[in-house]
Amino acid sequence: MAIAGSLILATLMANAQEHQLVKKWETDTLLKVPESALYDAADKLLYVSNIDGQPWEKDGKGSVGKVGLDGKIIQVDWVKGLEAPKGLGLYKNKLYVADVDKVAVIDTRKAAIVQTIPIEGAQGLNDITVDPKNGVVYVSDSKLKKIHRIENGAVTTLLDNLKGPNGVLIYNDDLYILDAGGLYKVEKDKSLTKLADGMEGGTDGVEHVAGKDFIVSCWQGSIWYVKGDGTKEHLLDTRAQSINTADIGYDAKNRILYVPTFFKNKIVAYELK
Repeated sequence: MAIAGSLILATLMANAQEHQLVKKWETDTLLKVPESALYDAADKLLYVSNIDGQPWEKDGKGSVGKVGLDGKIIQVDWVKGLEAPKGLGLYKNKLYVADVDKVAVIDTRKAAIVQTIPIEGAQGLNDITVDPKNGVVYVSDSKLKKIHRIENGAVTTLLDNLKGPNGVLIYNDDLYILDAGGLYKVEKDKSLTKLADGMEGGTDGVEHVAGKDFIVSCWQGSIWYVKGDGTKEHLLDTRAQSINTADIGYDAKNRILYVPTFFKNKIVAYELK
């Protein structure tokens, strides 16, 4: 009876899972510790940050690459000269790259770094999001537990004394952040409203799906679907295979999720069902 009960419970839980990820493709393993994947709808490609070394080492080996939406690598080292690049944000043909202690700005038409924005005292710049309306940039510092705001090249600290910030996302004029296993909305008075927590393994990337629903990746190898009511579905768990799931990208129109695997040196694409 206990066994039968367990089987029934497992079946009910499986049926309760409203969403799933169906693998579409994966790139080959020529990428160099890919940390972030950013979907560019206009140019129909992915930008990928290559750390190419240790996560926080300033060794000058980092780069940004391009990957096609069919999983074919267009160019591994499209733009070189970075340190250990991570989060990516795009605004009017300018690609913003979080690079340890500075934000590099790449002109996507020139394929060149055209500006560097140093952030005084920064040690662990990680994720980036850019407001599509005004170009204001938000970047997290995971080591110093801060969120910075950059407007017209001027840097201010928006939030500090966080626990372990990483993912940042601007959606519909609101800023959302990941901090130590939780997803939060940043209110206008800079207070945080918790939307969900309990996502272990280093909350990393966050993308909006639809309505009040989000997808969250955890670096160690977990991906969660977070519903507007705060409940969660565990979509992917690759921790046992030591496959990381770093800073995700998302094509909302076609419901395709792009997952950088960090030390496995590839991007994996899934369709969200």
